[in-house]
Formats: sequence, structure tokens, C-alpha cells
Amino acid sequence: MKQEIGTLLHLYLDEIELREPIETHPFLISNGAKAINQANDRNWIPLIVKQIDSDKYEVVANSFIFVAAQEAGVKKVWCIVADNSPITEESAKILAQEKIEKINLATASREEIKLGLDYLIKRSINPLVGVNIATATERIDKADRLSWKENLVEIPKLKCGITQGKKLNIFKEVFCLKSLVYSEESEVKTKTIEKEKTSVQDLNKLTLKALKVIAKERGYSGYSKMKKQELIKLLS
Repeated sequence: MKQEIGTLLHLYLDEIELREPIETHPFLISNGAKAINQANDRNWIPLIVKQIDSDKYEVVANSFIFVAAQEAGVKKVWCIVADNSPITEESAKILAQEKIEKINLATASREEIKLGLDYLIKRSINPLVGVNIATATERIDKADRLSWKENLVEIPKLKCGITQGKKLNIFKEVFCLKSLVYSEESEVKTKTIEKEKTSVQDLNKLTLKALKVIAKERGYSGYSKMKKQELIKLLS
């Protein structure tokens, strides 16, 4: 029987599969199991699952609930049925704090950079030590990030406290670089860049970052420090 999306079900554990094992200390699993037993074998935070067969389900998020229920020795757990889309799975994992949505440095604002650095510096597990948040934010924000490579080897060159090796690896846990991720920039790449000349009216509709994408693709130099109107004049 196909279950409706969003349905709350009390499912048998043997009807549920855990696709990816979780890395959680046995102490925490034991604590979770005791909490379930003390609540009359109820898991008050439901497991998020998707239906893969008439009576078979797969864990989407809140995997800790599944292993804690196993440890508690209960036969059934409360679950919410999600759809099968990758977007739903990613959203559920982010909300369950099982996954972090990385900040794309190609499009990130100054505040996003600062917030990501603040998290890495202040977190209790594997923090990014010895980094001045004001200095690092300033230098990363001002850099020509659109010209960077995806491995972020340019970061240590900024002399912002994030050196090659362990610190850069920690930085990559939250930050990444993916070019042309916005639909606006994709449209620029496929429609506008191919033209030799573009009208001022069309260029005015684009963001500064999108204009820099065009300048980069056309092979211009010195565009990274230009203001919007300077770029429009150059490209038109």
C-alpha cells in the first residue's frame, strides 16, 4: 500500500533499512536507548523515512533514532513518510544536523563568509584555531573569488590564518567553490557570453558578479576590481 507523504506511521523496525551507518559513540546511543525506554518505548522525535516497497522503508534522516531504537530493543518506531526526491532528503538531513549545506564562495556575501568562519572557529569539535575572523572575512570577501579553483588553493595565499593542510581541510568542511551556480549566471553563460556586443540595457539588469563572469569568459583582464558601471562600459 502506497503511503501518503507526511503520514505519521508506527512501523516495525524490521520494515526499515538504514542505508548509511552513522558514526556515533556507543555512549550516546546508550543514552538515546534509555530515553526511549523511559518514555514507555516511544521515540518522541520521529524517524524520517521513504517508502521503497509496499511494506519496506528506508531511513532518510534522524538516523540516530533508528540505532537508539535498536539498542532499546523496541519493535516499532514512529516515522514520518517523506517523498523520494533528493531535495527532500538533503533538506531533512540538514534539519537533522546530519549534513551541512556548504557556502559557495563564488556567490557568498560578506555576512555568509563571516557566519561560516564564526561557526568553524567557535565549534567544540575540531575548531579552526588561530584565525582572526575579521581579518579572514575581509581578505576572503575582497578576493577575486570567481577566478579561484575548486580546491581552494588560493585561500592560504591570502595570509588570513588558514594555512595549507589541516586548517584548509577544516575550512573546506563548510566552504566550497562552484562556478555559475545561479540560474542568472547560467543564462549569462549560455545566451550572453556568445555575443560580441551586449546592450547596456541588458547588462544593467545583471548583478556585479554576473558581469564579472562575462568578463572572465571573454578573456578580459583587470575586471575583478572594476565597479558595475565600468564593467558595463567594457562589455558593451
